[in-house]
Amino acid sequence: MEDKKLLQIENLKTSFRVKDDYYAAVDGVTLSVNKNEVLGIVGESGSGKSALAFSIMRLHPKMNSKIEGHIHYKDQDLAHLPEVKMQKLRGSELGMIFQDPMSALNPLLTIGDQIGETLYLHTNLSKSKRQEKVMELLNQVGIPRPESVYGQYPHELSGGMRQRIVIAIAIACDPTFLIADEPTTALDVTIQLQILNLIRKLKDELNTGVILITHDLGVVSEMADRVAVMYAGQVVEVAPVYELFKNPKHPYTRSLLQSNPTVNSAKSKLHVIQGVVPSLVNLPREGCRFKERIPWISNYAHEENPELHEIAPEHFCPLHMLQRVLFPNQRRGGSVDGIS
Repeated sequence: MEDKKLLQIENLKTSFRVKDDYYAAVDGVTLSVNKNEVLGIVGESGSGKSALAFSIMRLHPKMNSKIEGHIHYKDQDLAHLPEVKMQKLRGSELGMIFQDPMSALNPLLTIGDQIGETLYLHTNLSKSKRQEKVMELLNQVGIPRPESVYGQYPHELSGGMRQRIVIAIAIACDPTFLIADEPTTALDVTIQLQILNLIRKLKDELNTGVILITHDLGVVSEMADRVAVMYAGQVVEVAPVYELFKNPKHPYTRSLLQSNPTVNSAKSKLHVIQGVVPSLVNLPREGCRFKERIPWISNYAHEENPELHEIAPEHFCPLHMLQRVLFPNQRRGGSVDGIS
């Protein structure tokens, strides 16, 4: 039987140097991505989503970071692969759509040269064929007047146009694994749909495995097959998308869902999650990291060392969260802001 797993992350820990010590921004993450699957990763800013993405692609600067654990892709461990081999995979089999297109693009190269460079490094196409492919990619991502844009520089384009150029570079070589870090943030609704359909098409036609990082729960509900919820560098819940929205267990997951505006919340106050994600240096390293933001739940209700357990088919959560964790505004026998 064919193994469906495309990428397997095992106990990944990515630490950054602050003065003389290292602090983990990704702390003991274990996840898998299957072929022809979109794994959505959600969480507040500072929860470790982008740090995880950059760890998989090995893009953190070595001088002030270190990676422990394993990232299995095919027969290779990306976490410990020599840089020369990693460079061959990046841009060809492994693609990434970056969150900030202005910093991802080279201001001194034209758009045509930047997309063409990926094709030059990872394909055997002739110069004329590369130019044809670049024009095809510009059309794919919805760039108007591609003949003109081909010779322009990043600063001459809008934020949304630059974002589409980054996407074109990421998909140029039809990657088998793609990370999309907030791919639709700067785009209008029409182009958002076009880009999401493009990612979906890539997934279906090439069996591409996709990690989709986003704050938009609407995008997650439309695109993801499974969802991983991250908080303070850890994965606190993983479930199929329908199961997560219907039956969230972790109070952090429930808080995120309650904070999402809906047509039914127009006349009611949105739930606000107390406090903020702790800084890297002040991050609690033992016990439930979310407990300081739910102070109405007593300390004895939390595990000392919470671990993910399969509580339903493909639904993983710490066991102590199976108890009914009440919110302050929950009515006895009722629901919390629409979540029962």
